[in-house]
Amino acid sequence: MSETFLYTVEVFLNGLMAGVLYALVALGFVLIYKASGIFNFAQGVMALFAAMTLVGFQNGQVPFAHLINATFGVHVSTFGWNLHSVVAVFLTVLVMIALAWAVQRFVFRHLVGQEPIILFMATIGLAYFLEGFADLMWGSEIKTLDLCWAVGACLPQGGNFWIEDMTAGLGGEGFYGFFIDSLDIVAAVVAMVLVAALVAFAQYTKQGRAMRAVADDHQAALSVGVSLNFIWILVWSLAGFVALVAGIMWGAKSGVQFSLSLIALKALPVLMLGGFTSIPGAIVGGLIIGVGEKLFEFLIGAPFLGGATENWFAYMLALLFLVFRPQGLFGEKIIERV
Repeated sequence: MSETFLYTVEVFLNGLMAGVLYALVALGFVLIYKASGIFNFAQGVMALFAAMTLVGFQNGQVPFAHLINATFGVHVSTFGWNLHSVVAVFLTVLVMIALAWAVQRFVFRHLVGQEPIILFMATIGLAYFLEGFADLMWGSEIKTLDLCWAVGACLPQGGNFWIEDMTAGLGGEGFYGFFIDSLDIVAAVVAMVLVAALVAFAQYTKQGRAMRAVADDHQAALSVGVSLNFIWILVWSLAGFVALVAGIMWGAKSGVQFSLSLIALKALPVLMLGGFTSIPGAIVGGLIIGVGEKLFEFLIGAPFLGGATENWFAYMLALLFLVFRPQGLFGEKIIERV
């Protein structure tokens, strides 16, 4: 096999891995939009907040240390102990559930019946509030995220040596094997498990069926005794958990910093392509965007256009789908009778 063909295969595989990471972020958008009709602009910031909270718990960091020091003239920073990653993840999940309750109780409960654009603007405000709150709570410096569940068992970093060794001989002496990031492989497995769990939850549990009922018709669900407040807190909690998973994967890959909140922008073309209301659509859309942008950059962007075309291609592809299929590949076509 020629080296060009093998490098194309390598780019394709890395595109699949990148697409899974995009899909992880898009899942949070889909959950909230499907159940409440709200496009949650704050999903990326929720991933940043979750990752910062996780690192803060792991390092035993004192919340609001800068504020406490400035107010009382003391110098506190940490409690002097480090939490096990599993305990830190559990505590972070509790924080995200508390955040879901607070968002529903203090923001969206007062906006019931408002126009979608009002709800969307509220999520923009929520995003900026959360971003500032996270900085105030945990500090704005760049943090590293190392997640270990046992001694010597941590999230892997760098290329997968087994894949490199197995594929090294395919293209002769000049080809050193496929470079696939081990963290991306773990992210792919986690995303598949997460999607399967979410689909099973929606299909086979009482709360999942109630969630689908609310998504179909709020008034009808309310008339048969479904608590809208509970369902929306549940949905925001699930979105918070998905944001935590995405924050862990992206934070472990590129560090926990402000730019982590911008991953929401990578999810937008995925949503346009897969549809705003489909969980499998988020996965398929993510894979198409991931593979498409990597192959376009490798085959056309870098050789002929000077490179840096990945983001451009993703949005152009999504725009084409919007023109010909506005609801996306798996989205529900909305028909309004007049």
